[in-house]
Amino acid sequence: MARNLDAVLRQLEDPRSMARVEACEALGAVGDRRAVEPLIARLEDEDEWVREAACKALGKIGDRRAVEPLMARLKDEDEWVREAACEALGKLGDKRAVEPLIARLQDEDEWVRGAACNALRELGDERAVEPLMARLEDGQRSVREAACKALGELGDKRAVEPLIARLEDEQRWVREAACKALGELGDKRAVEPLIARLEDGQKWVREAACQALGKIGDRRAVEPLMARLEDEDEWVREAARRALRELEDERT
Repeated sequence: MARNLDAVLRQLEDPRSMARVEACEALGAVGDRRAVEPLIARLEDEDEWVREAACKALGKIGDRRAVEPLMARLKDEDEWVREAACEALGKLGDKRAVEPLIARLQDEDEWVRGAACNALRELGDERAVEPLMARLEDGQRSVREAACKALGELGDKRAVEPLIARLEDEQRWVREAACKALGELGDKRAVEPLIARLEDGQKWVREAACQALGKIGDRRAVEPLMARLEDEDEWVREAARRALRELEDERT
């Protein structure tokens, strides 16, 4: 194993960029911490594909020596590298990355903004709540969806009203994510808006609304959920049944 590791580490210096990418990927898969410093050095590689692969490998290995070097890559000229750095920092779980990741919520690239949302969700720091609430108005669907998911997991009630507003989003993925987030927050202000989503034209949204209402546990949802037992979609019907069981358990 040591001989194999040494060979892969030497490959990080190969003049061919794809060979260096393959070496990064192999080291990430192995997860040996002896690779951390050599991979950190590859974050400065002249080739963006190598820098991206090094970010991903360091995220998989999970060693906090990589936190500050990865934070520096959040300002990389290449969007794929910035996205990979966000993802890696989320996996590492170090709160030093919170403010730099908040700054990436303003990135020009939608995938970087979305990756920053996801990373902040994983870090679970309340400093991210208001910046994430601002991303609920992002012009890109994927970012709004990621912001909904992050706010649901962060569990801060300041997000309730902005998430309720996203129940009217033009994109069904965002409406679905908003339903789920409101279910996680468990605030009864969301009950009536979620009941309205039981009539949504998209089955995934109706299903998510059922699930959220079950979690919140408010008896106002009983009759609307009973109506969903006749829904045309089997998954919505099953979600309604489960929600009604949850409401019954709350009652007893």
